Amino acid sequence: MEAERLVSVIADAVVKRLQLEHPTMLRKAHLPGKCADYRVPVGISNRHVHLSVKDARALFGTERFAVYKNLSQPGQFACSEKVTLVGPAGVIENVRVLGPVRQNTQVEISVSDGIKLGLQAPVRESGDIKGSVGIILVGPSGAVSLPEGVIVAARHLHMHSVDAIRFGIRDGEKVSAKTSGPRGIVFNEVLARVGDKYALEMHVDIDEANAAGLCNGDHVEIIRSVK
Repeated sequence: MEAERLVSVIADAVVKRLQLEHPTMLRKAHLPGKCADYRVPVGISNRHVHLSVKDARALFGTERFAVYKNLSQPGQFACSEKVTLVGPAGVIENVRVLGPVRQNTQVEISVSDGIKLGLQAPVRESGDIKGSVGIILVGPSGAVSLPEGVIVAARHLHMHSVDAIRFGIRDGEKVSAKTSGPRGIVFNEVLARVGDKYALEMHVDIDEANAAGLCNGDHVEIIRSVK
């Protein structure tokens, strides 16, 4: 154990030195080997909406939102404002807006939500909305009909560059994550998103969390890279 602690201290010192002298190399670096015995916290994503300035103004009359609470990822926050989702087969009310505003409006739902709304939303990485399904959003100041923008967010792992070096994982790599407990499962195809703006956390949607018996703040173990 003492040897492992010493290796960890040395690795941290190397990472800090690289951050100062070679930040670009640090972001691109990859250390080979298994990702065994590394635990990361879990964040559970419920249905929510990211709005463009144009759509925010149409729905609320402003793009300036009240902060309800800050989220785990730096600079991201849940807003007090909410919208109603109107699909071909159903309605879901009180869907929270997340800030800050984005270039394009994106609606993130679960598969169960899609069934209620009558939509077959594709599983996509956040931001990949081209060719996805549309929906109607209703706010206190008006409604917006989106031709596309509804997705089921792919499970993903946010990592700071320092964590990526420690885990030996590159940006865009896919890994597996193991849960524990009586409903323990292995999540495959977990997309790693590495950047200095991220805090270490794996995100799954509420359907996946319920299936695995996960709660916010629980931990999963990164067990291997998916080639």
